[in-house]
Amino acid sequence: MNPQANLIFITSLLLGTTITISSNHWIMAWTGLEINTLAILPLISKSHHPRAIEAATKYFLTQAAASALVLFSSMTNAWHTGQWDITQLTHPTSCLILTSAIAMKLGLVPFHFWFPEVLQGSPLTTGLILSTAMKLPPMTLLYMTSSSLNPTLLTILAILSAALGGWMGLNQTQIRKILAFSSISHLGWMAIILIYNPKLTLLNFYLYAVMTTAVFLTLNTTKVLKLSTLLTAWTKAPSLNTMLLLTLLSLAGLPPLTGFLPKWLIIQELTKQDMAPTATLISLLSLLSLFFYLRLAYCTTITLPPHTTNHMKQWRTNKPTSTAIAILTTVSVMLLPASPMILTIV
Repeated sequence: MNPQANLIFITSLLLGTTITISSNHWIMAWTGLEINTLAILPLISKSHHPRAIEAATKYFLTQAAASALVLFSSMTNAWHTGQWDITQLTHPTSCLILTSAIAMKLGLVPFHFWFPEVLQGSPLTTGLILSTAMKLPPMTLLYMTSSSLNPTLLTILAILSAALGGWMGLNQTQIRKILAFSSISHLGWMAIILIYNPKLTLLNFYLYAVMTTAVFLTLNTTKVLKLSTLLTAWTKAPSLNTMLLLTLLSLAGLPPLTGFLPKWLIIQELTKQDMAPTATLISLLSLLSLFFYLRLAYCTTITLPPHTTNHMKQWRTNKPTSTAIAILTTVSVMLLPASPMILTIV
């Protein structure tokens, strides 16, 4: 892609995100979401492969429907209350429509069908933007309206997301699809705590974004898209693959890695809210996604292919690992001891 065009699209993404995050008026928030949607479409379809064009079309249709629902929800609220302020969303029907719209924007179950397909059709760098930066504006809207939303509906969506995100990722061989289902599962954890402690939702999102960025950038460096390629990738950059193993286990939420922190805090908060059965259920459902993280981690560090047919080994690269990957993987693995300090900031 033309560098000037690329710069325009990335700048538009930053602009759209900034407008949505900093707005108080529903129309401004909607405008930011629309700018974001239009800016990411060329980045998804830039390879001109039929799968990429299909992914861009699916993304456009779902995001357009979700944006229309956001607008409809805010107009219904304004009609009944005379308020266009985002924090003044009080009409029950508007709250339900908004929850559905944001679930569609984020890819929460049952509006998740587009997300794995779109991620599979996108390049790894665009997939990274879709999994992290594109989820920030909808998350901020949820954060600002959290006091008005329906707790039962959000809990149901969260449990379903954690269940289906883990269950549907079990049988996948394409790494981008596995990461899409991982994202859906993590969104379940974010949604379940939103009503009771919105700051924990944001903390979970930030840590998820850091860990996912580390994984995507590592995969982009080693040019890995499938599990079968991952099996022979260890020869290319052994130290990078070792860090990828730890980052994947951190995404799974295993102690003593960074990913354990949000899960631990969410379970603690749910128990304080007398929701111990819900906390138990979502913890058990996270075991499903733990299975495919462990499978990825196993494939990352396997040094001999599991069958006797000849495998073409990749040449070891002498190219130094980028500083961004080094910092992100370190943060993804070693942040748990700093949790008291993080909690005082949050």
